[in-house]
Order: sequence, then C-alpha cells, then structure tokens
Amino acid sequence: MPQKMTRRQALRGTAAIAGGFWLGSEENSARAAAANEKLNVAVIGVGGRGRANLNGVGGTENIVAMCDVDDRRAGDAYLKFPRARKFHDFRKMFDDMEKSIDAVVVSTPDHVHFLPSMMAMNRGLHVYCEKPMARTVWESRQMTERAAKQGVATQLGMQRHALSNMHRVVELIQAGAIGNVSEVHSWVGGDRGMPEQPTTTSPVPKHLKWDLWIGPGKYRPYAEIKPGQGVLAPYNWRFWWDYGTGETGNWGCHILDIPYWALDLKYPAHVDAAGPPINSQTTPKSMTTRFAFPANSKRPKVDLHWYHAKNGPPILKRHKINLKGANTLFVGAEGMLLCGFSSLKLFPEEKFADFKPPGRSIPNSPGFYAEWINACKGGAPATCRFGYSGPLAETVLLGNTAYRAGGGFDWQAGSLTAVGNTQAEEFLRPVVRKGWDI
Repeated sequence: MPQKMTRRQALRGTAAIAGGFWLGSEENSARAAAANEKLNVAVIGVGGRGRANLNGVGGTENIVAMCDVDDRRAGDAYLKFPRARKFHDFRKMFDDMEKSIDAVVVSTPDHVHFLPSMMAMNRGLHVYCEKPMARTVWESRQMTERAAKQGVATQLGMQRHALSNMHRVVELIQAGAIGNVSEVHSWVGGDRGMPEQPTTTSPVPKHLKWDLWIGPGKYRPYAEIKPGQGVLAPYNWRFWWDYGTGETGNWGCHILDIPYWALDLKYPAHVDAAGPPINSQTTPKSMTTRFAFPANSKRPKVDLHWYHAKNGPPILKRHKINLKGANTLFVGAEGMLLCGFSSLKLFPEEKFADFKPPGRSIPNSPGFYAEWINACKGGAPATCRFGYSGPLAETVLLGNTAYRAGGGFDWQAGSLTAVGNTQAEEFLRPVVRKGWDI
C-alpha cells in the first residue's frame, strides 16, 4: 500500500511544476513551496527585533509556531497569532512540528543563531536568520555550507540591502565613476560597550526561562542592573563576548554590505585590529580594523578599514568632507564616493559638478522579506542568501577575533586558519554548553 504523501513533499512537487527549479544555482527550489501556496512559518524569538521579523513574514504567510523564552516580551505577539502553537524550547518545537513547518525565522541573541538555524536546515527547512549570522567564524561557515548542501532558501537580516540608495552606490562604483578603488573606510559611531560586571545575582523573573535563554552559551546566573533590567537580557547581551559580538557584529553586516557588494569582496587575506585594552568578558567601546582583500578579475587589491569610533574615522577630517548619515568612504584613483544607507556624494565636488550617473542596472527589491518568501516558493535566490552574506559575516567576526587575539594575522579561508597569531584560534570556534551541541 503506498505511503501517504506529506505536505512538504506535495509542495515540492507543485513547486517544480509551477515555478521550476533553480538549476545550477547555489540554492535551489528542491524544497520549495508552490508559488501560490502559503508557507507554514515558525518564528524563534518574537520580542524585540524578532517582532519586526514576525510582522515581516506574518502578513502573507501562515505563522504556525512561535518560540520565545520570555513570555512578557512575547505576549502581544502571542495574541496577534492565537492559532500558532507556543513553545519555550525550539528543540521541542522541531520535535513536535517538523513535518508541519516549511520555513523558520531565527531572531535570538547571537549565541543562539547557530543551533536552531542548523536544526532547521538539517530538516530541509528554509531559514531567515538575523545578522551577524552567528557568534563565531566557524559557525558562520558551517551555516553557509549547510545551506548550499541542503538546497534551502536563506536570507540574513541585512534589510538595508533592499534600499534604492544602496543600489545607486553599487552602480556608481561598478561603473567606474571614481576609477579603481584601492581603499574603503566604513564606520559606526557611538561608544557602546564594556558594561560593568554584576556584583550580585537576582531572582529570575517568572516570565523568563533563564536556562533556555542561556541555551548553548556559557552559564551565568541571572543578574539585574536595576529592577526589571537584566545585565544580559533582554538587550545588553550584545556587549558580552559569550553571547554577542559588540557594535562590530551589531552594525558590521549592515554597513560593510555596501563595499562588499560594490567591490565583489569575499574573504580577506590579512586582518589587523586594535582598540582599548582587551576585556576578556565584554566588548570594546571603540575598535579599528583593517581587512586586506586580494585582487580578482574585476578589481585590484583593496584595503577595507572598519571603525567603531565615536567621531568617525580620521580620513574624513583629513579630506575635510562630511555628509549627514554617511558611514562609508570609497577612495578611487579618480575621486571619492561618500555614502550612507540613504545618501551619497562624489568628491572633489568641482570635478563631479556635471557628472551624469550611469543608467540603473539593479532592479528594485520586492521587499526584503518578500525576496526570501519568493525564494522559498521557487523564485530567484534572495539577495542576502548565505552564499553572499556568509563570507561577509565571517569577515565581520574576523575583526572581533583579531582584536580579542591582540593583533593581526594572515587568513587562510579554506582551512579557517589564522597564520601568525596562535591566540586567534581560541576565538574562531564556540565552546558549547553540554547538552546543546548538534
């Protein structure tokens, strides 16, 4: 007697007929839903940034499961999607609902990106994951390779990639408006980082499942800065190395997306980093990083500089240039381009006074979430699929690695080896709490 076809098998079949397969592409539609079929989506982490992601996919698709360790922060999301099953532990969610889920959105703290994303991809489920992909380089590489092997549709939460101004910047650079680019300076302002160490512990609030919040990370007892505000949860985890990646991880994937895309960057050959004295527990309030990229068939070698600097990089003052909202300066053989997510300007101004931009070649995005949803249903791969965003995330994390290791190293991307700095090895891979490994 023939076995009953599962929903996912049926969806794969109809997708092959309705949308075709992405033959020869990095991520194909072998596990896609039909173009006119709603996805069954599970969302892991529905408070904070997770709320925006939930709303981004929940307007058009079926939200069948929601998982969060904080009932208070998740509360109104639960009310908005009352038919979705509720979980505290994503491992139980996968055990109970694997065959009822097509795609998963992961919006947890950085240290819990890897495990649910890998569990989803191992099951053939599509994944949208928040940046910076994971907490360590090794985890990011594993996720990138698994996505390609499983043929699932992926998207990293670099939603500014869809902004039209980003497209115009890429077109200008690739059209040679400022000639060959030899260096790029990118930065994030502010001086967040290095929070104070707690001196006492606090009772865990009833609405928070603390052991599940820690998950695969290093266990620390719950503590509060002040009543109702945890030292780690719900936000300050990002400034602790055991759970977050600092301002570099927080903003690096967004901002370095601009030069990565424009210059077709992938893996650096050398990494340097410097900053304030290293704190083994918490992330710095400032940092300077340099990534040296070898030449390729499209461009010469490039030095990419990254700064976490309250007042921006020194090169702006040196050239006496500024632009509201700017975060990246391209230095070319024939000029400079200063830009941000929503602004751009060519320098020297007198040289480019009558400049006419090239024709538009990059199509408008249908929407960052729509890209991923369409990819899940057999459409084109999403623009920030792991095949593109994985190497970018690794580069961002290599900056943190060099800073924590006290200096630079040559980077052998194929073997994930830092040459010339033995300290770096300690920070390339995670230490996983017992019971939370795959």
